Amino acid sequence: MILWLILSFLARAELLTDQQFTDITPLSGNRELARRLLAPEYFEKLEKNLEQSGRRLAGQPLDLAAERFVIYVPATPPPPQGYALLVYVPPWEDAKLPPGWGPVLDQFGVVYVSAARSGNRENVFQRRVPLAVLGWHNVIKRYPIDPARVMVGGFSGGSRVAMRVALAYPDIFHGALLNSGSDEIGDTDIPLPPPDLLKRFQEETRLFYLTGERDEVNLEKDALSRQSMRKHCQFSIDAETIPFRGHELPGAASLTHALTILTTLSKTVTLDPEQLASCRARIDRR
Repeated sequence: MILWLILSFLARAELLTDQQFTDITPLSGNRELARRLLAPEYFEKLEKNLEQSGRRLAGQPLDLAAERFVIYVPATPPPPQGYALLVYVPPWEDAKLPPGWGPVLDQFGVVYVSAARSGNRENVFQRRVPLAVLGWHNVIKRYPIDPARVMVGGFSGGSRVAMRVALAYPDIFHGALLNSGSDEIGDTDIPLPPPDLLKRFQEETRLFYLTGERDEVNLEKDALSRQSMRKHCQFSIDAETIPFRGHELPGAASLTHALTILTTLSKTVTLDPEQLASCRARIDRR
C-alpha cells in the first residue's frame, strides 16, 4: 500500500500523440468484419458466392502503418487487475483527447485510445470499426489492461459506430458509452450478430446512454434504441440526460457518472435469468 502511494505521487499522466501501431489481428480482418457486422444469412451467402467464383474473404481493410493514434495513460499506476480501457470513436478526423477528460480518466484509471481519420466522413466497415479493434489490440500489448473493463465509446456519429462495435465485438468490449448518438438494432441496417456473439452481448455488455436535454432528436433516438435493445434481450442499460446541454460532449460530472458504472462492469451487469430466458424464447418463436 505504501509503495502504491509513493508511485501514485511520482506518476505523471501521458498524452501520446501521433502514435503508430504495428500489430494486426484477425479480428480486424475483412472476413471477421463481415461475419460480425453482416446478417449471418447474408454473410453465408456472400462466402458461398465468393467460393463459387474462386475467391474468398481475406486480408485487412487498411494499412496499419499509415494510421496514427492518440493514447492517454492515467497519472496513477495500474491497479493489480490492470487499467480500464476506453476505445473512442470520434465524429472528427483528428486523434485527440476531449478537453477536461484527463482528470476523470485519472480518477478511474482508464487508458484512452482514439484513431485519426476515423470521423463521420470515413467508411464504417473499412476504417472506423477496424481502427477501433486495432486500437484495442495494440494498447493491450503495451499496457496492463483488465479485460473485464474494456469499453468502446463515441460522440454523435462516433457513438452510433461505437454501438455497432459493442454489438459485433462483445467478446472484447464489455461496456459502451453512447453519447448523443444511437440506433435501433435487428433490422437490415444494423443486423444482429451470430447467435454466439448475440448471447455474449446480452449477458456481458453494459450500455450507458448519455445525451443533453436539449438534444431532442437524439433523445428520441435513444429511447427507440433502448426499446430495441430490450426487444432483443439486452437489459443491462443505464441512461442519463445532461441538464442544460445540447448536442455536445459531456462535462466532467456526467463523464464521472458514466465511468462509475462502466468501470465496475463485473459488479453492475446483473441479469434476471427468467427474464432473459423468456425473452430468448419469444425471439425463437418469432
